[in-house]
Amino acid sequence: MTTPRDTPASRRVRANGDGTVYQRKDSRWEAAGYVLGPGNTRKRVRVYGATRKEALAKLTEKIANSNRGVPIPSAQGSVAAYLTYWLDAVAVHQLRENTHTRYTTVARLYLIPGLGRKKLSKLTAKDVRTWLNQLRTTCQCCAHGLDSARDRPLCCAAGKCCSKRLSPLTLAYVHSVLKSALEHAVREEEIPRNVARNVRTGTPRPRRFEPLTAEEAREFLAAARGHRLHSLFELALHTGLRKGELLGLRWEDLDLDAGTAAIRRTLQRTRTGGLTTLPTKTRASERRIALPTRCVQSLKLHHEQQQREREAAGTTWQNDAHVFTTVQGRPIDPTNLTRTFTTIVRRAGLRRIRFHDLRHSTATLLLEQGVELVVIKELLGHAHIGVTATVYAHVRLRLQRDAIDSLGHALDHP
Repeated sequence: MTTPRDTPASRRVRANGDGTVYQRKDSRWEAAGYVLGPGNTRKRVRVYGATRKEALAKLTEKIANSNRGVPIPSAQGSVAAYLTYWLDAVAVHQLRENTHTRYTTVARLYLIPGLGRKKLSKLTAKDVRTWLNQLRTTCQCCAHGLDSARDRPLCCAAGKCCSKRLSPLTLAYVHSVLKSALEHAVREEEIPRNVARNVRTGTPRPRRFEPLTAEEAREFLAAARGHRLHSLFELALHTGLRKGELLGLRWEDLDLDAGTAAIRRTLQRTRTGGLTTLPTKTRASERRIALPTRCVQSLKLHHEQQQREREAAGTTWQNDAHVFTTVQGRPIDPTNLTRTFTTIVRRAGLRRIRFHDLRHSTATLLLEQGVELVVIKELLGHAHIGVTATVYAHVRLRLQRDAIDSLGHALDHP
């Protein structure tokens, strides 16, 4: 008598509605089943894998999306239909909420108006290149009708174009979103290749920034002295922590006796959840850093100040164990921290800079002190040392010039 265990894997009977899975003559595994298609129709799809488990997992994912009422797009369908499916059924589960919001905005403003009507299966690299070239030269004020909503027209409605074009960085970001969407279509075997990867947009230049000099950094800290968040600004300038990492710090993350801090989370404002504590964006961002003695002393004083604020607040205090909070114990909104930072910069009489420039200032000052690039990479939490080297290339050139000048001086004056 034959038992299910004795039955070959390719011939096992699956439950009704689960589809079929079998091994092909070329040794690949094929799984097939019916899913919800466009127009509320039923469509039979086929997926492939190197193993039975891989093919079955692909089919199970498609059937699960179908059971949730998400139609599986067809390669004969439009790019707009596939982008909608990808954003609603795939990317929403893989991306952070704020990143998904940015992707959705890019699709709504640029991808769907430019490429949405084309069939996914017939999209070519030439189509993508032509669209990108057009996007590069199009005034966005005219394209989105911004001028018509103004009380006093400044652009097209006034008979002249302001030439408000996308920056190279924004154009590269729009291109990357399209590549991500088409890459998933390749993995789902809707299209044979990702045509967007065959289009080169060029490497955009990094955004120019002017970090604080050592003298400006001292003036900034002097202006922040006496503010209840003085220790936050001091920690930002000494360690290069991101704004969200600073606001996401909890007292349990700090070991003030050992002088270390564990960076495990970040605080962000999302559209649906409000102020939300999330894990760090990448594995490299989750790190343990050493704290300068100055910051350790400042944090101890901050903890004593927070205890006094807690006693003053009484029952209105909200204890969530964050290091930096409002006077009622609530997490600090990143936007409010930016306002406070701008006020202190103005009080110090410094040029206008962003909060993120404190992070750049930390790396620049460390490089100028001769600190190794790999040490700065670990401190900042960059995924690759190439990121650190690219962002701070201008500092390395200045250090090279100083080294060459020193050599020239030594050769001229033995």
